[in-house]
Amino acid sequence: MKFTDIITKLPYTKPFLFVDELLHADENSVTGTYTFNEDLDFYKGHFKDNPITPGVILTETMAQIGLVCLGIYLLGNNYNKDTVIAFTSADMQFLKPVYPNEKVTITSQKIFFRFGKLKCEVIMKNEAGQEVCKGILAGMISTKL
Repeated sequence: MKFTDIITKLPYTKPFLFVDELLHADENSVTGTYTFNEDLDFYKGHFKDNPITPGVILTETMAQIGLVCLGIYLLGNNYNKDTVIAFTSADMQFLKPVYPNEKVTITSQKIFFRFGKLKCEVIMKNEAGQEVCKGILAGMISTKL
């Protein structure tokens, strides 16, 4: 499966799509990037005169690349329009702020994928290669009823 095909299959659109590019995907890991454009709405109020990217958005970005993109890759031809990938849990550590116009790279390492549950260790780094956040994310993959 081509990386652009994985991005096309994501169940998100702008302004809630936080995946620009996938650099790598295999049965155990995925790596992708996203640049937080300064025009994103949440920067208008988070924080006054010193905008930073909210932790919940960092977590969502990590989940979109680290769980959903990897899940689509793992399902391969079994992924279709009736497939649902739902975020179920996060244990996150926030280490550095992410500012407007900053490009981040997310790397996800599969811990396990069985019985429709995908659990991964995910790390986000800034352009300087510094960890800005990391955590364990999990999600469930099923089909619509």
